[in-house]
This record gives sequence, structure tokens and C-alpha cells, in this order.
Amino acid sequence: MHDDSALVLPRIARFFRERLLPAVYRDRVPAQLTAWTAPGEPVPFAEAVRQEFAPITPGTAWGRPWGTVWFHVTGSVPAAWTDPATRPELVVDLGFSSAVPGFQAEGLAYTPGGVVVAAVEPMNMHVPLPDGAGSAVDLYVEGASNPDVGSGWTYSPSPLGDPLTAGSDPIYRLGGVDVALVDLPVWELTQDVWTLSGLVGELPADLPRRAEVLRALERAVDAVDPDDVSGTADLGRAELAGVLASPAYASAHRVHAVGHAHIDSAWLWPVRETVRKVARTFANVLSLMDTDDEFVFAASSAQQYAWLKEHQPELFERVKARVTEGRFVPVGGMWVESDTNMPGGEALARQFVAGKRFFREQLGVDPQEVWLPDSFGYSAALPQIMAAAGARWFLTQKISWNETNVMPHHTFRWEGIDGTRIFTHFPPVDTYNSQLSAQELARAQRQYAEKGRANTSLVPFGWGDGGGGPTREMLAAAARTRSLEGSPAVRMTSPAEFFATAEAEYPLPPVWSGELYLEFHRGTYTSQARTKRGNRRNEHLLREAELWAATAAVRTGAAYPVDVLERCWHTVLLQQFHDILPGTSIAWVHQEAERNHARVSAELEEVISRSLAALVGEGDEEITANAGPYVRDGVPALGGATPSRPGGRATIEESGDGLVLANDAVRVVIDERGLFTSVRDLAADREVVAPGTTANLLQLHRDTPAKWDAWDIDETYRRHGRDLVDVDELTVLERGPERVSVRIVRKPGASTITQVVSLTAGSPAIDVVIDVDWHERQKLLKLAFPLDVHADRATSEIQFGHLHRPIHTNTSWDAARFETVAHRWVHVGEPDYGVAVANDSTYGHDVNRSTRPDGGTTTTVRLSLLRAPLFPDPTADQGEHRLAVSLSVGATIADAVTEGYRRNLPLRTVRGRAGIDPLVTVDHPAVVVEAVKLAEDGSGDVVVRLYEAHGGRAMASIRADFAHSGVVETDLLETPLEQPVALSADGTRLALRPFRIVTLRFARGAGG
Repeated sequence: MHDDSALVLPRIARFFRERLLPAVYRDRVPAQLTAWTAPGEPVPFAEAVRQEFAPITPGTAWGRPWGTVWFHVTGSVPAAWTDPATRPELVVDLGFSSAVPGFQAEGLAYTPGGVVVAAVEPMNMHVPLPDGAGSAVDLYVEGASNPDVGSGWTYSPSPLGDPLTAGSDPIYRLGGVDVALVDLPVWELTQDVWTLSGLVGELPADLPRRAEVLRALERAVDAVDPDDVSGTADLGRAELAGVLASPAYASAHRVHAVGHAHIDSAWLWPVRETVRKVARTFANVLSLMDTDDEFVFAASSAQQYAWLKEHQPELFERVKARVTEGRFVPVGGMWVESDTNMPGGEALARQFVAGKRFFREQLGVDPQEVWLPDSFGYSAALPQIMAAAGARWFLTQKISWNETNVMPHHTFRWEGIDGTRIFTHFPPVDTYNSQLSAQELARAQRQYAEKGRANTSLVPFGWGDGGGGPTREMLAAAARTRSLEGSPAVRMTSPAEFFATAEAEYPLPPVWSGELYLEFHRGTYTSQARTKRGNRRNEHLLREAELWAATAAVRTGAAYPVDVLERCWHTVLLQQFHDILPGTSIAWVHQEAERNHARVSAELEEVISRSLAALVGEGDEEITANAGPYVRDGVPALGGATPSRPGGRATIEESGDGLVLANDAVRVVIDERGLFTSVRDLAADREVVAPGTTANLLQLHRDTPAKWDAWDIDETYRRHGRDLVDVDELTVLERGPERVSVRIVRKPGASTITQVVSLTAGSPAIDVVIDVDWHERQKLLKLAFPLDVHADRATSEIQFGHLHRPIHTNTSWDAARFETVAHRWVHVGEPDYGVAVANDSTYGHDVNRSTRPDGGTTTTVRLSLLRAPLFPDPTADQGEHRLAVSLSVGATIADAVTEGYRRNLPLRTVRGRAGIDPLVTVDHPAVVVEAVKLAEDGSGDVVVRLYEAHGGRAMASIRADFAHSGVVETDLLETPLEQPVALSADGTRLALRPFRIVTLRFARGAGG
């Protein structure tokens, strides 16, 4: 049979485009319009409708970038519109610049009483009208003139991301606003043709089914009179009814379609606009639920529901009613869809504590699935954290963006560093914004990796980022593909129903062990350094604030600052969203993040100061408070005392080789260029700097990725770089005996880099504090330590533990990990010797090795300090930065853990009359106390979170130095475990496997 589809399909496409779509609306009547422009930030409905509105007509320019214009729409439905095969609705064209939703103008329609009706976007331009022929139309539309910062993804620098540079000229031109009459048979025919045309495009040319559908489409085109589409639409549908009724093959792939709208909590728009995007999307979802009883919608992020509750309480109550029905499904259990590479362990745990608490208390649900389709890689600590929060399942999509390697599974069990496994699905459809098109469904079936073992996958469908979510057209596609020959079988369900089905179908899936490393977006570990530093600093300030406030509450009866701590946690958790902490948002977002972090820091410093004052009392004795988990300078962990002076002394001398800094542990030679030519471990009598190299070497690379500027570091950066060896100043600052230090100043390009290198008596760590006034563009600044260590792997701290990564490139998977994330430290070593590099605010690292002419191995640890991408924020990283790094010689993994806490939790000195006895003590150095706080439920119970940090088994004694009536082991949500696994029966001993997280709750009774 001759395949004439190349001739027929264009005819069908043109028929669809030029005949069917224009006929969907049988008639239109222009509405009357007036408008009011908000002078600044958005205002509530009640304030807007009190303003004076002026007439406006289609074609009028409106909306400065990031502005708001309120339109008042009035009119009536013509009395003649009584045909039961029609439905009146309002069609609003705000002057959409393209068909891409979510990245341009958006609107939200209200009744005169302030009740939200529905949103207006390019794919959702219609607003339901509750009454029929002859009824009045009276609606207000809040129009948001959001600019398209992406500009077609050319990655060009744009001033639009900062309100100070975005300009004030209108950027949209109002289209028509009409009361329109939907021709229902024509609309249904368009859905039939769209689904079947797509199906033809996916079926093999020699398949009889393809020819059958093609002929039916051809007959439908012939049956519809171009001059009377409305009157003949049913004839066209009749020609298609047979092929639409033919059921799916028994072996067809089974798709669980879940309504969804991935809404970034900030990205190419500020947080305040996300608040409105959430309201618009949720309003559309509720409107669709009124017309389709099978439609189920899933939305994550407790923060977004909290915004809705605060800003649109009536809409929130309607959402809550649908949640109770089980059709509007909160998923994820997290405060936001956070990045998972960079948040600290306790912060990642609190994403679940805060999120699940909100969902339980406000919506009466406890999500079992973790929903992170778009984060940029997934920490190997996450499976244990998810399980400890009560989650059973995990969904991700972003790994499909890998540049080099294809994930071998779509359904698998993901194993974390402690051995916890969680059932995971990675949808083969490769999108979390599906339209349920034939192309997407065919891709899901074609790519599904578990064929022959299982046959079910999930497809999230709906326009995201303020695009309005699912549409009525998508629901029509789902209905037509429920069982359609040649197509996967589609069923609209909830995520929980999918996971229960998939788990039962595939009880023994393969296991993926370790991190889910995204082979893309490696620049996210470094971009927007101030946002990252604010995050790291506040994570540790939150630890201190909770510890000292809890200690003060127990010891002195001081009030525990519940509201302040909760507000600070919620703010920090929001800044960990996967386009904020990674540094991939517009300038407005990062300016706001920096202000938020500064405010949180000030609030927490006040809590810490007040709590310590209550603990030490009034007096003149110098008391040092140590919030870290290890004894330091004679000061107990989690307590305070009069410090002891360090033993030994530090010296600095000038020699022919340069400046020599030394103490009893290490000797450092700094040459005239400010570089380390020698670092000698005196205890091991071993040189640490590799022969023929220098350490403390700053390197500047060209940083021009092929696509996503702020997101990506391309491997080609290594081809273009230079060592910064010119020095403008080399000065001795301190000469001992407790500390010696040297200042080194360099001025490459338009920037100034100042390093202060110091050595303290008795310490094997060389500290480097780096101040940078940064004015480079598209440059990457790295700090290199070439080490005389034969290592085949690097050990990097992650949440509640660490991860080993090969530093060779044996496989394509190894080679793709050319830039990796670490938290407070990286360690490289031989079986009996190692070196640790710690930091206070850096996440991006690369570790590589090379063979020297002498046959030895050089292992180079480099930290990525700063970048300067131009998109989406052309001012990214410009200005002043302070970072701190330390190099510890002769370090074990245990030493690296200790050094990481030292580097990030400085001791505090206060004046008072007494020291601070720790609330809890643990006698094993591998068992780290990560959090001490009062219980979330206000009972006054003390909650202690610990983990095994060295990667081995640990038996530890734990002692609580306060009155309590008992201790239990709990999950992250502080609910007692039915079967404790770590705590002894008498509550005094802990048995921990490698990297095990344990939460203990000490009962103190109401009010403590």
C-alpha cells in the first residue's frame, strides 16, 4: 500500500489550523473595559477595586515590566445564545507575546465580591461564566505584566531581571476581551483531530493501524463543510468515532497521568510573583475539577500552600475541600522543592519537618511521596532523610538532562550512604510539563527501561511556572487515550496510586547506590556566592540559636523563641529552593535572598546573645561558648567554660626561600609570589606540596558555557586559564606567639584579591581567609592545592556523612564528574596518610590526579570560589566577598569532620559569672550531635539529633544532664518509633551503623 501521509497530513494540519480552530467560537461580542494601573507593588483586590478606573480599548499599550494593571470587564451574554450545543465564556487576550505560557503576562479574574474565578494565560484565555443567555458579565482581571527574561533562551544579558534597570515603558498591547460562544461539537472535533493526527505521526509507516487512522482523518476533513464547520462538525466526529473506539493493545504501556504544574518558587521572576502564580494556577485547577470528575492534581511545596492561605484565604479553603476529597493532592512533604546538593543535613531534614507539619496541621494529609522533578542532582544522604520523614517513594525527572550518560533504569530502589533504600521512579516521558501528546506518550513507551519486567510509568501533565497547569484540552487528550489502539493506555490518578501500583508490579527492582549526579548544571555549586554564604552562615547560626535557647530554657526557665526560630527556618528553607541557592535566578531574587539572609542572621544573633546572657549570668569572667560537637581549647562541646591557652607557639621567619611560618605540627614556606612552596607535616616528617608545584595557587579561567550561563561549567574551561602569581603586596601581619599571619594582595584585571594566611600554635591547619572585590565577567576563580598524595578517590562531606568519588576517568561516568559538590570539607589520602581541605562557604570542587616525571602522583584539590555569569543576572557575583579555607596536614576522615565544624562554628566569648554545662554529652567521637532543640509540639521536651560521621559502626554512651522522665527514639517529625533501632532499653547507649541518623526525644512535660 502506498504511504501518502506526506500529502495527507499537511492537508489535515491546515484544515485543523485554518478551519477548525477559528470555528471553535461561533460568535463573539466585545466587552466594555476600564483599567487602573497600580503605581508600585501589587495590591489586594479590596484595595484595587476602590480606585478610579479609566476606559481602555484593545490595542492600547499597558504594563511596565513587573507592573500590575487591573481591568474591569463588563457586558452581557446575548439573549439569542440559547443553543444547548454551545457555552458562553469570557475570552481575555492580554496581548500575549507568544504561545509559551509562564514567561509573560498573566491574569487572575475575580467576581465583584472578590471571589477568584480563574486565571488567564496564553493556553487558558477563557474565563467561565456562571450564567447563560441574557446574563450580565462583571469581572475584574488583575493583569501582571511580567517580562520574558528568557527571551527565547538566547542566554543574552538582560536588564529586565532587576526592577531598577527593567525600564518603565509598557511591554504589552491589550488584545481583544470578548464574551464568546463556544461551539461544543467543533471543540470536541478539534480534540479528536489533534489526538489522532499525533497518533499517526508516531505509528510505523507499515502498520495497518496507521493507514486506518489516516483514512479516517481524511474522511473527517471531507465530511466537514468549510463554509459550515459548526453545522457539519458532528459528521466529522462520526467519521472518527470508530478509530477512537478501537481499544489499546493488551501489551500497551500503562501511563498514570497526574495533573501537575511545576511552579518554581522563584526564578525568572521574584518570590512575590510566585505568590500570584500559585493563586492563578490553583484557581484554574479548581475550575477544571468542577467540570471533570476524574481529574486529579498534585502540587508540592508547603510554602506555596502557606502563601495561598495568607494571601488568598477563600481560595485556600476551596483547595482544602478538594484535598479532603482526594482530588487535589499535596505531594513532596517538603517546605519547597529544594536543592539537595548544598543544604546542610539539618536543613534538609527541616525541609521535611516544616513541610510535613504544615500539610498535617493545615490540610490533614501526610504525603508519602517525595516529589523533586527539577532539582539539579540528588544527594546520597537523601534516601535516609526521606525515609526518616516517613516517605515511601521518590520521583525525579531532571536526571534525563544528563549530557553524557543515560540512566539505566526508570523504576528502581535508590540506596543512600547508610544503606537505606527507597522506591524511586524516573518518568521515561522526559518532561514534567507534558501535554499528553501522542509524541510524549510514545516517547514514554519507547524509552521505558523496565520492559519485560514492568509496564507502568507516570506522566506529570500541565503547564508550569504560571502557565496555568493542566488545560481542558489535556483532559480531553487523557479521555481519548484511556484505551486507544496504537497508544499507551492513559489513566488519570494520584501519585500515591501510581506508586502503589508500580511497587506491586515490580517488587524487586534494580538498585542504584549513591548519589544521583546530574551531568549538567555544575556551575550551580558556585554561582551567586553571597546567597550561598548566607545559607551556610545561617544554617550554623540556627544550630547555635536552637542550642543556646534550648539550654537556657532548661537551665534558667527562659522562654524558648518558637516564633522567631520558625520564621527564620522558613526563610532559610525558602532560600534553598532549587533556583535560589544554586544561583540561577534573576538579580531581584538574589538581592532579596541576601537581604533575607542578613535579616535572619541579625535575628539569630539576638537570640544567641540573649540566651548566652541568661546562661552565664552577670559577671566579668571571660566565658567561651562552644556550639560545636567537639571539645575545643578546653571548652566542652555544646557548652561553655573559661578557655585554656593552646600549647606551644607559632613563629614566622624570613629565609632565602621566603617567609617560614611554623608551629609544633607544621612548617609552611611562602615565596615572594605568596605561594606555598613547601608545607611540611612535622609529626609525619613528610612534605605535603607535590614536587615541582606550588599550593595556595589562585587560577582564573574563561567561563563561557555553551548554554545555561549561571547553571553550567563546561569542561572546556580547563583549556583556558592562567595562574595568578603576580603579587602587589606581601606583608607580615602577626608574629606570634599564639598566631602568625601574612597578607597577600593581588590585582588581576579589575579585581582585588586579598589573602590572609595564618597559623595558630598547636594546630596542623593552615588558615586562608580570602577577601575579593570581584569585577570580572564570565570568569571562574579557583584555588588549587597540589598534594603529594597518591589517592584514587576524594572523600567529600555531604549531609550527615560523606561520599567517596573516584578521581580517575576510567568510565564515562567518572569523566562526567569533573566538578562536584562538597560541604565543609574534602579529604584525599593514602591508607595511612591524608590531607583535608575545609571551607566556610564554598561548595564547588574538582579533584584530579596526574603522574609526575619522577613517577609519583600529584593529587590536586581545587575549590571553585567565584564565577561571573551574565544570564539570568548580568551582575552576578560582582562586588565584595569573604571566604575562608583551611589546609590540614596528616588528617584522617575524623580530623576532616572536626575541622569542618571548627571552620564553620567559631567560638564565642561572653562575659559572665559561670560556665555552661552541656545538656547532653556523647562519649564517641564518631557520634556527632547535630541539633539540640525543644520539641516542635511545644511540650517542652528536648530533641537531640545525632549521626555517625566517620563511616563506621559506633557504640556510644549518651548522657542527659537535666531532669527528664524518659527518652525515646523518634523519626524526624519527633514521633516515637514503634521499633527503636539505635537506643538501648535503658536509654543510655546508642548503637549506630555507618552514617545512621538518630533523633532522641527527652520527655520533660508541658512547659518543660
